[in-house]
Amino acid sequence: MEIGPFTFGNNLMVAPMAGITDRPFRQLCRKWGAGHAVSEMVSANAKLLHTEKTRRRADGFGEPGPNTVQLVGREPALMAIAAQYHVDHGAQIIDINMGCPAKKVCGKLAGSALLQDEALVARILEAVTRAVPVPVTLKMRTGCSPNHRNGVRIARIAEAAGVQALAVHGRTRACKFRGPVDYTTIRDIKRAVAIPVIANGDVDGPEKARRVLEYTRADGIMIGRAAQGRPWLFLQTDHYLRTGNTMSAPPLWQQAESVADHLRQIHEFYGEFTGVRMARKHLGWYTASLPGHRHFRKAVNRVENGATQIRLTKNYFARLIDQQRLAA
Repeated sequence: MEIGPFTFGNNLMVAPMAGITDRPFRQLCRKWGAGHAVSEMVSANAKLLHTEKTRRRADGFGEPGPNTVQLVGREPALMAIAAQYHVDHGAQIIDINMGCPAKKVCGKLAGSALLQDEALVARILEAVTRAVPVPVTLKMRTGCSPNHRNGVRIARIAEAAGVQALAVHGRTRACKFRGPVDYTTIRDIKRAVAIPVIANGDVDGPEKARRVLEYTRADGIMIGRAAQGRPWLFLQTDHYLRTGNTMSAPPLWQQAESVADHLRQIHEFYGEFTGVRMARKHLGWYTASLPGHRHFRKAVNRVENGATQIRLTKNYFARLIDQQRLAA
């Protein structure tokens, strides 16, 4: 798949998720086969451009390119200024968030709340595409509510404004993350525009990815929550799409090495105090389906330093590996 001058290794993307798709997680998913990853959303508020939180969220140092920074806001001029700022600091693609249904975002009439004002959507997209020399992409939903699905019109507005790719979550703003995904509107959007369309929403395995691609005729798949605790899902999905053959999850020893490496990267990225706390949710996702996970979580969530967190995690996986060997 191509966006502007960039060609990706495959058509699988990591969905931008607030508090999750930081640099360590993006690097991890890329290592496990994702063709591309988008940053957490970054506010276009001028007062926040130079903060540590913004710097950290947009930090793509050491990642395979292109570095894509997602912006959220509702003022065209401020969105353009923020886009220029991030391009000056290394962003190679600017993604515009019109998909987030969170109350704290929509309450400020940003994110997916923008879909109700098509004229403002056009002004924002035109301002940003004119402001920067890099590709601009759009993350959107199918509309504001099930009774107001204007995704096709938004897609056409985006294409006319110079947006070079669309990622479409197949639910409306009102649906949030509940209910069935509307892949039909994604298919209609793909038919309506010539730019790449990436399908997003409840793709939780390789077979589902293939069905969604075949039905929507989308150019790519964006995977979010299903990759939490399963970053190797990208490798499994890519293998299935290329060969038609299923690939098992990696053995426990390989999972253990990957998890420990992820923890180290989180500690390094955030510093030990914050990193230990950020890592706890990831450990919950990694171990949710494994034996003894509740006891492990209870113990590991009490620790305050990185070395102990990693040691307990390695010991937990080592016990599981020993149990597997004894049962074989």
